[in-house]
Amino acid sequence: MSDLPERIVFMGTPGFARVSLEALLSSGATPAAVFTQPDKPAGRGRTLQAPPVKLLALESGIAVHQPATLKGPEVGSLLSGLVPDVIVVVAYGKILPKAVLQVPRLGCVNVHASLLPRHRGAAPIAHAIWSGDETTGVCTMRMEEGLDTGPVYQARSMPMPVGATTGSLTPILASLGAELLVSTLRELQAGRTQPIPQDEALATLAPRLKPEEGRLDFARDSHYLERQVRAFDPWPGTHFLAKGERIRVLSATAGPSAPAGVHPGEVVAGPVLGVACGDGKVLLLSQIQREGRRAMPSAEVLRGFPIPAGTSLNP
Repeated sequence: MSDLPERIVFMGTPGFARVSLEALLSSGATPAAVFTQPDKPAGRGRTLQAPPVKLLALESGIAVHQPATLKGPEVGSLLSGLVPDVIVVVAYGKILPKAVLQVPRLGCVNVHASLLPRHRGAAPIAHAIWSGDETTGVCTMRMEEGLDTGPVYQARSMPMPVGATTGSLTPILASLGAELLVSTLRELQAGRTQPIPQDEALATLAPRLKPEEGRLDFARDSHYLERQVRAFDPWPGTHFLAKGERIRVLSATAGPSAPAGVHPGEVVAGPVLGVACGDGKVLLLSQIQREGRRAMPSAEVLRGFPIPAGTSLNP
């Protein structure tokens, strides 16, 4: 018999959330229902694809609901009829209205991929990398109406891995968050945990990244730009413009000092594409991708698509 709450409703959508659902199932808990985002078109054929959480729920024989919105009496009646002890929310992608937050006996517990109150919002992992945080982690929180403002049950930190990208760090924090979720639910069921209010003075925001934010501004510090490339990997990606073409940057490293007299944004001579930055250093763009082409080392790209030294790549 599981030592977790008996009646759990799980809300989540991507692979990050699937890891938490797997942890619940492995711990002996079978959610009464799963709520996830509607299927969405993806790929070149734009065929409908089910979210990872839905696929796991169906494999496990759990009822799946995919409402377009949580507002309205229909969803409220559905949730009330499920009589949940707790609603678990992991990267669901929808705001929970007050009426939903009030349904479960033990409240709504959220797994958030940052050390709150730092990086409240939809993209905490990317913003932790972009900001140059030396420490990252996850926490569980009792949800309120505000954006990630609820009191924190438990938190677990770890050193930021060297060279971490959003793509490489996400599965690590997903596993850490899943472990923390199970621990929190056990403590909650036993009545041994009380959430601690967040310090509003320390709060920062981590809004969803936008493709237009991915253009590299070489007037910036080279280390800032290196972190930006890693934070935007795999989505939405970073880029610069050259010869009227949008060139994607997949890998970059803050390099040596720029030659004297070279201005930020100017290409410097070398086999690897290097660009002078605002801090007087060179950002080495080691892996790039032209439109409609495969990703390649920049030294190979430059053989057929030369970008001479002195060319300005700044907006």
